[in-house]
Amino acid sequence: MENQSKVEKLAGYLIFLGVLAIVCVACWYFRSVLVYVILAFLVSLLSQPLMHLMRKVRIKGKSAPNWLLAVFSIALVMAGLLLMVVLVIPVVVNIINEASFFSDMDIMDNNISDTVNGWLISLFPSLGKDYDAIGVVFDYLKGSVSSISFTGILGSVASVVVNLAVGIFAVVFISFFFVKDEKLFSKIIAALVPDRIEASVTEAIGDIEHLLSRYFIGLVFEMLGVAFFNFLGLWLIARIGPTYALGIAFIAGILNIIPYVGPIIGEVLGVLLCLVLKYGAGVGLDVNIWIFALIVLAIMLSVQLIDNFVLQPVIYSTSIQATPLEIFIVMLIAGKIGGIVGMLAAIPAYTVVRVVAGRFFYNKKIVRRLMPDLEKEVQPINNP
Repeated sequence: MENQSKVEKLAGYLIFLGVLAIVCVACWYFRSVLVYVILAFLVSLLSQPLMHLMRKVRIKGKSAPNWLLAVFSIALVMAGLLLMVVLVIPVVVNIINEASFFSDMDIMDNNISDTVNGWLISLFPSLGKDYDAIGVVFDYLKGSVSSISFTGILGSVASVVVNLAVGIFAVVFISFFFVKDEKLFSKIIAALVPDRIEASVTEAIGDIEHLLSRYFIGLVFEMLGVAFFNFLGLWLIARIGPTYALGIAFIAGILNIIPYVGPIIGEVLGVLLCLVLKYGAGVGLDVNIWIFALIVLAIMLSVQLIDNFVLQPVIYSTSIQATPLEIFIVMLIAGKIGGIVGMLAAIPAYTVVRVVAGRFFYNKKIVRRLMPDLEKEVQPINNP
């Protein structure tokens, strides 16, 4: 009898592993659909608070139907995302079109080019006195461009556009149902778990949705805050003009979403774009190039300090209720495992882990010691 029981347990484990393997293979095969569902869930997290606000607006004691509120809330979120694109792309296009940085090389020859060439020749005398680093770079670029198959590029662009259009439609369509029925996602997940823990899973998903919604809304406000302060500094101090300042500020704000690496990329890119504008379109403070670069860098570093010591602590403490040390360690682990993508997904994934640990494993000593504040965030469930 005992041997039979062990065999049954072993068979149960093997069946479980087999089902798990099938699920993993299915998720990988249908990964594009899974990505659409996840993105739709994220859009719904941003849309639901807007829907709750619009639901408070009543005409003759009645609010608008849920489907109409869902349409309006999703439209507002998509309009916000589109606005960011509209603000950023024209600035980059104007920098390329208006700046004479690439066509009129007189300024470059008299300033930056001579400095760079002199520095390289001093390091490598074998290059010769007539060495022109800028010319070498442009010759390489011309050769690269001439070898590109523009037919292949057009085909690739067309394929990307079609896939992007299909993806946007799929995300909007799926998110409409998630927003219209707030419990739809939890119902789908609950249908996949055993009956004995269905109620607990439903409540856990509710906690996760609540915390993630606050986190992503806070992330949007953080991005807007970084963009706003950068805009003020670049416009009022660097004097590059409101249109250019707004576009570069939004580029820095969007890149700021990428933890640790994003702000550095945004600062470097912001300094380079401002230099292109100064010596191409003739905007910015009338100072030496190095002083101007230091001013722009100081502006963006100051904004980063505001973000690190003011915006981020408020967002993390009020949204996912995690300490800075927890976030830092989680980011390091996620970056080691998945790079930038892992760091982007780290905080949402850690939020899920915290909720699951608080609801299902809070009676474990290690969870209570490592996460003592979980009991305040969620109501733990004592499993038999």
